[in-house]
Formats: sequence, C-alpha cells, structure tokens
Amino acid sequence: MKKMAIIATKGTLDMAYPPFILGSTAAALGYEVQIFFTFYGLQLLRKDLSDVKISPLANPAMPMPVPMPVFVQMLPGMETMATMMMKDKLKKKGVASLEELRSLCLEADVKFVACQMTVDLFDFEKSDFIDNVEYGGAATFLEFAGDTDICLFV
Repeated sequence: MKKMAIIATKGTLDMAYPPFILGSTAAALGYEVQIFFTFYGLQLLRKDLSDVKISPLANPAMPMPVPMPVFVQMLPGMETMATMMMKDKLKKKGVASLEELRSLCLEADVKFVACQMTVDLFDFEKSDFIDNVEYGGAATFLEFAGDTDICLFV
C-alpha cells in the first residue's frame, strides 16, 4: 500500500484546503494517509472552523476584483471581506466546505496527528479539538513519514 504524509502548518482558509483535498484524494486512491498538524495548522482541528480566515495582506497572488494597494489591504474589515468573498466563490464553484473535507478525510481513515509540543506551547486543551485526533511529537510523525511514497509540507 502506498503512503502519504502531509505536514499542515498554516491555519488560514487558503492553506486549509490543500491538506484536506490532497489527503482525502490520496485516501480515495488507496493510500494510507497521515496529516501532522503543527503550529498554526492546529486551527484546522478545532471543533469550529468558522473563524478560519484568509488575509489579502502579504498574499500578492490572491486575485482581487480590483487592484488594491497594500495600504488598502491593511484597513479594518478587509480580512473579513476577503474571507467572505473567498467562501462565496468556493460555494458558487461547488467546492466542498472545510468541514465537509475534514469529515471526508476522517471517513476515509486519514489519520490526524496533532503536534503535542504545539498543543502545549499554545495552551490548547484536547477538548478544543474534534474527536479522532491523535497526539504525538515530531518523532512519532517522522516514524510514519520516513516510510512514505509522498511527503508534503503545506
């Protein structure tokens, strides 16, 4: 059986989709998949994903309806507006929500591993996260990742 390891380090809307899409797709193709959530990637394991936002600031590749100078992107409310626009676009294009993709991963037996060091660092409680999450350090994850066909860092 082929194996895939993904390291999820970001908790923004635009960076939340790749680990869930790649993980669920690989699992559907018969891969054994583990996603290691560390640092800000831990946000993707929280029970409520409604706070996951996208920032137009320092994201020069983000297509905007009209060109916007950086100082406009810093204005209050721009992050909320960009998030709303992105979620609306995803919905209109028929892209599954983060919650749906995360559930799809779990149904396909994708293993979610939360970095215990980061959980401790940010004073998270296990009750902050969804069920079906395992906790381990880098060594635990590397034991799996060292024997994979594909290893991705997102």
